[in-house]
Amino acid sequence: MQIPENWLRTIINPKLSSNDLANLLTMSGLETEKIETNIPIFSKIIIGKIINIIKHPDIDNFNICKVDTYKNILDIVCNIPNIRVGLKVPCAIIGSSLLCINKKKSFIINIEKKYKIKSYGLLCSEYDLKINNKNKYLFELPEDAPIGKNFYDYYKFNNLKFVIKLTPNRGDCLSLLGIAREISILSNTPLKLLNTKITLPNYKEILPVKISAIDLCGRFSGRIIRGINPKALTPKWMKIRLEDSGQKLVSVLHDITNYVMLELGIPINIFDLSKISGELNIRWGNIGETIKISNDLIIKIDKNIGIISDNFKIISLSGIINGFDASVTLNTKDIYLGVAFWWPNSIRGKSNHYNLVTESSYRFERGIDFSKTIKCLERVTNLIIEICGTSSSKISQIDDQIINVPVRKEIKVRSERVIKILGIKLTNQEISNIFIRLKFHFIQKNNIFLVIPPAHRFDLEIEEDIIEEIIRIYGFENIPISLPITVSKISPIKEGYQSLFSIRHQLAFADYQEVINYSFIEDSLEKDFSQNINNYPIELLNPISKKFNTMRSTLIGSLVNNICYNLKRKLERIRLFEIANVYLHDKFIKDSPFTVSGYKELKKIAVIAYGPLLEPQWGEENRNIDYFDLKNDLENLFFPIKLNFLKINNSILHPNRSALIFKKTKNIGFIGEIHPILQQKYDLPLAPIFFEVDALELQKRQIPNYIQISKFPNVVRDIVFIFNKNINLQDVMDTMFFEKNNNSNCFIIQSISLFDKYCGKKLKDNEKSFAFRCILQDPKKTLKNNIINNAINALINSVCKNFNAKLRN
Repeated sequence: MQIPENWLRTIINPKLSSNDLANLLTMSGLETEKIETNIPIFSKIIIGKIINIIKHPDIDNFNICKVDTYKNILDIVCNIPNIRVGLKVPCAIIGSSLLCINKKKSFIINIEKKYKIKSYGLLCSEYDLKINNKNKYLFELPEDAPIGKNFYDYYKFNNLKFVIKLTPNRGDCLSLLGIAREISILSNTPLKLLNTKITLPNYKEILPVKISAIDLCGRFSGRIIRGINPKALTPKWMKIRLEDSGQKLVSVLHDITNYVMLELGIPINIFDLSKISGELNIRWGNIGETIKISNDLIIKIDKNIGIISDNFKIISLSGIINGFDASVTLNTKDIYLGVAFWWPNSIRGKSNHYNLVTESSYRFERGIDFSKTIKCLERVTNLIIEICGTSSSKISQIDDQIINVPVRKEIKVRSERVIKILGIKLTNQEISNIFIRLKFHFIQKNNIFLVIPPAHRFDLEIEEDIIEEIIRIYGFENIPISLPITVSKISPIKEGYQSLFSIRHQLAFADYQEVINYSFIEDSLEKDFSQNINNYPIELLNPISKKFNTMRSTLIGSLVNNICYNLKRKLERIRLFEIANVYLHDKFIKDSPFTVSGYKELKKIAVIAYGPLLEPQWGEENRNIDYFDLKNDLENLFFPIKLNFLKINNSILHPNRSALIFKKTKNIGFIGEIHPILQQKYDLPLAPIFFEVDALELQKRQIPNYIQISKFPNVVRDIVFIFNKNINLQDVMDTMFFEKNNNSNCFIIQSISLFDKYCGKKLKDNEKSFAFRCILQDPKKTLKNNIINNAINALINSVCKNFNAKLRN
């Protein structure tokens, strides 16, 4: 929002510099982003008057203008068509400087020969002065513009403007009066009253207005004005203020209504009375109705949009934009003015739906002061009569209908609560003085204040809102600096628990890159990878877009989406991980400060790999990463804790290359290749491999116990079994470790590991071979053959008995 300083100081003029004024607003919550001038500074541009025009002897489109600059009469060659005798225009004389097109460099006006005729200056357009880069016609000045005066000073281009960034709740400050009111409160400077004198009506006429939707419009004030001059010129002072505020000049009637909107913060409807048939009806729209916004834009109405219509057509989208069919033109003689209070909820979001965000909708959806509609109507009436009035102008009385306006409720404010939240001791007298400055109506009962906010403060609803106002006026900079009073205690680091930070480092060292995705994804992606019971997704009530309408129950869908995104950008080797929450149904969860009934939130760690195992290199032949490579990375993460794996049937995992992950007897996640159907659906040349585990289970770690290193040599024995193809490796390993831990002959076995798998010609079709390596060692003595054989035989007997296996030669 742009606020011209000169205009602001006509309403309130505190004894503060521009910078101090900007700082005052910023410290009160109205952030002043910058202070800037309106246009680039130029020099030696004076006001000249064209007193004679002579055709150029050689070129038809060029003229030689005699220009009176008060001290001299200059010959200036010009080819702009709107020149005429008597026109006053900015004139750049010899030695003047103007900016180039890029506004970074300037050039000096010198004597130029234009087709054999010397030109002693330049008649300037708005384009030449870099005021408006589209208008290349001469800048026409009023007849009373003083010849020879510095144009920069005359047009008051030295006016500064504040660029203020307002928060959405401060709709009351979307006007010059609103900002001035804030400055008055903060600086204890009185406001200067605007000219809103009551205009006495001089004839009786009322345009009937019916409010059919009280949940749309709560108050409507209107009046008729006849016999105006719509071709009157917008006054120079009004033009300057509008342009300085970033408004485009349209016509005098539109300029006046825009001016009052910027001044008071209340938009005004203005219609051509001759184009209105019958009475006005304020209602909700009907499906199938349309409104013409411009010559080439017609939009369809639905039942959720408020409108103003006459007996035959829609003339306005309520609070958003007026239609074309009843708009004022340069031929309009009679007008109807309407000022309404539209309920914010009835306007909010509708302008975005039609892609018609306007100054009016921006204000109405934040709420306007419903008590000021008459004042606004009187102000705009005064200006129209002053600027466009004629001897035959007639003004009707005001038709004011108050149907359904907000009722401001008392807000209970406790002194103890104020002190507790702000951390500073304010007396009851200090609090009441702040309420007086804010012009709040209040009643004090001991340490309790019953406060009624004014009509323009829609954002004040609860006790904390009022407390925020107290500290804002008291001054954030006045809060004393003090150290927190607390007991500082350094908690010991838990040895049996590792942080997510250290896990991130482990994964980064393993050549994975971290990604951070939204917790909500597209519903189709969630359905493909869902971990919720019965594949029932958790849908959002207010998604930011259709692609983010569901809470994810697994991180895998987002990671597969990342793979697809990177493959489209020609990346071949992708290794990613994510640590984030997932959201699942759980009927046992009840509402609490940190939970929502029926849902639970879990922290997960997911890893995905795609493409070659290694970066391209000459020293080793490369291959694509497989299930066992990722399983190795998973086991390294959990080391020294040993994981167990169990075959799984899952709709997102390959039926023969996937497993559930168990930590002892607890299921903590899954690992595997993507299912071939999903690989085909997402157009993946290779199958990504991934795992997902509970973060808390990975954070838990074993505390190492000291064991003396044996001084005696270890012994290595390899055992090769032949099994039926249906036997699972995990079952065999579980049996061998059970024997190792429970058989007294096997206490010397230090480790058992698989080092080979074979399915080939030397075996039957229904057979497979696993080769295990056992490392044996005694910490107290050198092992003898009989002890070694007893241990190995115990393992062999157990495996052969349980799985009907046999040794392979």
